Amino acid sequence: MDFMELFFISLGTGVVVYYGVRLLLFSRMLFPKLWFPLPITFFTSMGEWAVVTGSSEGIGRAYAFALAQRGMNIVVMSRTKAKLDQVAKEIGEATGQRVKVIATDFTKENIFSEIEEQLKDLNIGVLDNYQSDKLQCEDDGQDVQNYSPRGKGMILNVSSGIASIPFPMYTLYAASKVFVERFSQGLQAEYKDKGIIIQSVAPFGVSTRMAGFQKTNMITFLPEDFVKYSLQYVSAGDKTNGSICHTVLGWLLQTIPLKILYAEPMIQGIQDYAKQKRMQAGLV
Repeated sequence: MDFMELFFISLGTGVVVYYGVRLLLFSRMLFPKLWFPLPITFFTSMGEWAVVTGSSEGIGRAYAFALAQRGMNIVVMSRTKAKLDQVAKEIGEATGQRVKVIATDFTKENIFSEIEEQLKDLNIGVLDNYQSDKLQCEDDGQDVQNYSPRGKGMILNVSSGIASIPFPMYTLYAASKVFVERFSQGLQAEYKDKGIIIQSVAPFGVSTRMAGFQKTNMITFLPEDFVKYSLQYVSAGDKTNGSICHTVLGWLLQTIPLKILYAEPMIQGIQDYAKQKRMQAGLV
């Protein structure tokens, strides 16, 4: 056997092994309860309280309810106090857990010292950032440092499935979500050996106001259903699409040549879709 023959055999074997491992890792996402089982006390073992931003509606509200149903007390945060008060009342009545309301606007500057003051006496185990692209980097880094001495804690930063590729007509939105993913993954690499979970959650279709409350189907979920699925993946790594369907969709999206996605008919279709959703959401 000459050198070139040995080289190509070795190369072929390496390719087969590489894609075999990738297929195995992908297949694990199809059976989260088997591969990533969580004890009943998993969330409460992180701490007594969960802080959920953007929790007045949609995915943030669904996370607040889901974590309360798992035994955690909840801090709900968003801009509109009236909506937060209603959510707090509903969570308290449905679960019996304590709920603290903090009305704040993350688009404003110099708000984090006030938030820190209101949270300083709470044993916080989970931080769910539905508005994580609006948070200051140094604040999120400080959150991790606060968990570090305890050797436990979890931060879930909600990204978006469209961050998987450069996405026409959603360019700035997709780019901001790429930042969320890379920021989360970088922090997880820094702190994973300290017992802290930092995960980017990247859903595709979820029926929320921002998405024009689109009709649910096998790909588009109600916020409550998506959150229920996504919480099964919190120990699955530094990024998850949150459900089997969204995981498969993310894989397919990354296998389609960009030349096809960027063809004129596709761009026009995306443009029409984006305009329709903005109208349904009352944004135009």
